[in-house]
Amino acid sequence: MAAPAYIALILVGIIFLLFGGDLLVRGGAALARLWRLPPLLVGLTIIAFGTSAPELVVSIQSALSGAPGLALGNIVGSNIANFLLILGLPAMFGAIATTTPGVRRNAIFALGAAIIMIAFSWDRSISATEGYILFGLIIAYIALLAFLARGRTDDPSIAELTDLEHMDGLPKSLPTILGSLLIGLVGLPIGAQMIVAGGTAAAADLGVDEAIIGLTAVAFGTSLPELATVVMASVRRQADLAIGNVLGSNIFNVFAVGGATGIAASLAGSELPVPEAFFGLDFWVMLGASVVIAGIILAKQPISRLLGALLCAGYIGYIIVLARAALGG
Repeated sequence: MAAPAYIALILVGIIFLLFGGDLLVRGGAALARLWRLPPLLVGLTIIAFGTSAPELVVSIQSALSGAPGLALGNIVGSNIANFLLILGLPAMFGAIATTTPGVRRNAIFALGAAIIMIAFSWDRSISATEGYILFGLIIAYIALLAFLARGRTDDPSIAELTDLEHMDGLPKSLPTILGSLLIGLVGLPIGAQMIVAGGTAAAADLGVDEAIIGLTAVAFGTSLPELATVVMASVRRQADLAIGNVLGSNIFNVFAVGGATGIAASLAGSELPVPEAFFGLDFWVMLGASVVIAGIILAKQPISRLLGALLCAGYIGYIIVLARAALGG
């Protein structure tokens, strides 16, 4: 496959993923509101899982297609991009406060998720049992949010999930709701298949491991919703609220996406292999970024402009190292 072809395939696949995921969330939320389901139930199921749908379908499709490097690269690369780029970029234009309710809890969970991911991968595979444990942890996390939501209204991480009344762009009529759901359900797997096909073709053409494509192009593409959320929050001078979105995304990436990917691989007849290359750099960058962000949040210090610049520089440096490794330099 020629270079322009697989680049176009990945880009179009990302577009399908982003629009499909957005339509699925909006259609599901609108249908739930039409049926008068409790906002808490809708937020902690449809919205929480729907916003992680791009990473979820790409990683599962990659695992089923025999491209484990692409599957894990998407998870690990998205988490790295979230912490270094998506938090660092808006901080360069204005410090981000870390004292918002719920942020310290999510920072601890995000750090724990990174540690668990590395621990489960230590034997160079993620077994079916480990996949079920990871998925069980996301269910436990959602149950905790549900419990906390009953007694608190000042946690923006929970409010963002449960405030259906202020969601923009929800379809109104039943035909448009069903149309949104249908397009989302069809668009997501089509986009995932495009990305997997384009990513594996790119890896073969460039002579690099599929994990490199997953850690860079695919991870960045599936992190675009978080980037858009944080940028818009910064424009509205509410960047401190967006930090909860980033932390929540990293928790879901490891527990929900990692767990579902491990389960999917086991159902296909094998454990999910973990390429050795992840232990050379990528896991440690993810863990290091998680430690830095958690440390700042637990110390109740803002993410300053200087730190934001350092985080962005760290991400650029990480991508340069990956590029040099891919080119044999």
